[in-house]
Amino acid sequence: MSTTAPTTTAETRRALHDGWTLRATSGDAPVDVALRSIPATVPGLVHTDLLAAGIIPDPYLDRNEQKVTWIGETDWEYRTTFAWEPDGHDNHDLVFEGLDTVATVTLNGRELARTFNQHRTYRLPADGVLISGSNDLVVHFASPVAYADQASLDLGYRPHTYFHPFNAIRKAACNFGWDWGLDAASSGIFKPVTLHAWSGARIDAIRPTVTTDGTDGDVEIAITLHHAGDVRPVTATATLTAPDGTEHTVDAIIDGTDGTISMHVDDVALWWPRGHGDAVLYDLEVSIAAAGDDAGNVLASWQKRIGFRTATVEMLPDADGTSFQVVVNGQPIWIRGANWIPDDAFVTRVTRDRVAARLDQAEFANMNLLRIWGGGYYESDDFYDLCDERGLLTWQDFLFACASYAEEEPLRSEIEAEVRDNVTRIMSHPSLVLWNGNNENIWGYEEWGWEKRVQGRTWGLGYYLDLLPRVVAELDPQRSYTPASPWSGSIDRPANENDHGSVHLWEMWNRVDYPHYRDTVPRFVAEFGWQGPATWSTINQAISDTPLTPESPGMIWHQKAQDGNDKLTDGLVAHLPLPDHTEDWHWAMSLNQANAVAFAIEHWRSWSPKNTGSIVWQLNDCWPVTSWAAVDGYGRAKPLLYALKHVYADRLVTIQPRGTGLVTAVVNDSSAAWNGDVILRRLAYDGTELATTTVTVALPARSTQTVDVPADVAAFGEAAAELLVAELDGERGFWFPVEQRHSQLPAANLRTEVAAVAGGYDVTVTAASLVRDLALLVDKVDVDATVSDMIVTLLPGDSVTFHVTTARTLTPEVLTSASVLRTSNQLVTDWA
Repeated sequence: MSTTAPTTTAETRRALHDGWTLRATSGDAPVDVALRSIPATVPGLVHTDLLAAGIIPDPYLDRNEQKVTWIGETDWEYRTTFAWEPDGHDNHDLVFEGLDTVATVTLNGRELARTFNQHRTYRLPADGVLISGSNDLVVHFASPVAYADQASLDLGYRPHTYFHPFNAIRKAACNFGWDWGLDAASSGIFKPVTLHAWSGARIDAIRPTVTTDGTDGDVEIAITLHHAGDVRPVTATATLTAPDGTEHTVDAIIDGTDGTISMHVDDVALWWPRGHGDAVLYDLEVSIAAAGDDAGNVLASWQKRIGFRTATVEMLPDADGTSFQVVVNGQPIWIRGANWIPDDAFVTRVTRDRVAARLDQAEFANMNLLRIWGGGYYESDDFYDLCDERGLLTWQDFLFACASYAEEEPLRSEIEAEVRDNVTRIMSHPSLVLWNGNNENIWGYEEWGWEKRVQGRTWGLGYYLDLLPRVVAELDPQRSYTPASPWSGSIDRPANENDHGSVHLWEMWNRVDYPHYRDTVPRFVAEFGWQGPATWSTINQAISDTPLTPESPGMIWHQKAQDGNDKLTDGLVAHLPLPDHTEDWHWAMSLNQANAVAFAIEHWRSWSPKNTGSIVWQLNDCWPVTSWAAVDGYGRAKPLLYALKHVYADRLVTIQPRGTGLVTAVVNDSSAAWNGDVILRRLAYDGTELATTTVTVALPARSTQTVDVPADVAAFGEAAAELLVAELDGERGFWFPVEQRHSQLPAANLRTEVAAVAGGYDVTVTAASLVRDLALLVDKVDVDATVSDMIVTLLPGDSVTFHVTTARTLTPEVLTSASVLRTSNQLVTDWA
């Protein structure tokens, strides 16, 4: 070992985000684009730079998507210069946290790297290439469309959904278009780029594995170092800071590239998911210094927040099949979830504040888990940090979706490197409960005809059953892993089986109707959903059709699902009339989406604990489109979000069919017992009580109880004009024996009062008749307005107060106009 003095100079990281320009270098770019350079934003994407320069129209508007497809077929060059002078450090690396996707990086005319994976970080040594003074940095991006086409030929055809062979390139699959997404394959330096100067040693990776017995906690911190030249001993120091400021510090000497620090902490505060306790976080800092440096000069450091908790996904055989149960700190969690897709087609526009706003909406809807779907991205540090803080559980798919994937080189090595990068980056987050191998790929191979088309080629199974679980076991051994979603628990069983594991239920939307959700009791539903249009203000902001109709060109362009509008109609007409007026059509389809999803979730919750959760498709959208989302592409809540708020509440009362009769199911997913009298009434639509009974229930925390509805109470005399109501402590469940369109639902007889209050208005609505599905569509009068609730049913004499948050001055007449104050009564009486 060398006897020279150890290096004590601290690392520096310099962002290289200034002075970038962008130009097209080949492809189908218009002449005026090909001949000019424009300012570029880094981090950023080609599309957003062209949009900022006024060169392209907004792809979200009208049919502009088809006007910008040339961007993905074009090669692009980013260029900047930066000044540098020798700084005393031994090593200098250019670190690109994300390059989208097929890039060649040159510094001062020398090629440093060629990259082929959007989902990796690239560290490029720059010593010997950096020069004193001005340095030229160029990143050239090849057309992702052309590359994917050629790679598909080179690897051999594998089945995939939609038009482009996204399965041949390691780039977000949905960037090439999806049944809710636009085709906008972009390129760009989409994450930060820095010049990292360091000496002696740097931290290559830190992986804290956290365990707890419920009282005390242990943290085992795996540290990987990279040394410059000779390997010298390093002192690694880990400091854990509790919420009350108490610090625990442990040192260790690392004489090599790998080492471990073990910490034991007494009486830890546990991290709990929302609804089950506080999401307590501890600050963890790891730093390194040269061994023998008495001053302890820090060479490099790393900081994260961690939480003490146990978490597993149990898949155990039982009398009904195979369970799928999320368990945190020994407590089973009924999952009230949603699937998460990229929040913008151009991901660099998704800021921390925007993620926070979307998570606010998830919490508003009483959700406790988000599944990050495998056709997008490994989500950002901001996303995971915010979920950790809020107690929102997360499930991260590996990025394989709706396709078969070659297992040969060069794809295999890229995938392993990508997986190692992202497991290491994400594994410290306590919100993460599951790594999942893919979205629908095993199911697709089995049931979508892929096996025949693959013709004996590899198709990804080796990733899902070997590579991915092996890397997870090595790098994140405390985390659960499933090979796929849906997943039955065994490759020897069909992947999508109601009695086994997780299922995706799409037959109802695609071919039958939503009452068929009641045909089975799946163990866990990882995907299901129903389409609905974006909010009215979003449609009018994005589409300029005159006249605007459900079938006008812009509306059809913003409907990406195959036969989507036909399925909307087919799924509506059994329940509600089909209006001929566009605004009424919009309300009917929005309401039907909310009703379909609520119908399914009430059924499954009534079967808890046999069923252990649902993850609705989907929380959010990436652009303004008709889709399955609860929040549209401009961030506005659709009626579905409010329906989810109701059916995902801690406490739920619902009336459900069982055998030849009906039951009242009382669901208590709170931490306290729920005891009281269930009052069950059969009423006429005018409020007349026709039959009644009272049943006393006593529900422990986290339990469900069903109570038979007596035959005489359920003996409807005039089914089209009667209903059942079950009520416990103000929570109500309704049963209507006929569909709304066949009912005698009267015109809504409402009295309204509007009061100006801090931050907006309170709108109180009193019903003199039965009113179903009352809503205030406030985005019609203020695109930024929100409302506290909607999809509310009122019995004659009931009142409800909605709080409207708005910065605008609005009159009572505007807030309660017929187009804003909506009910299903209007649809039935106007269009039956």
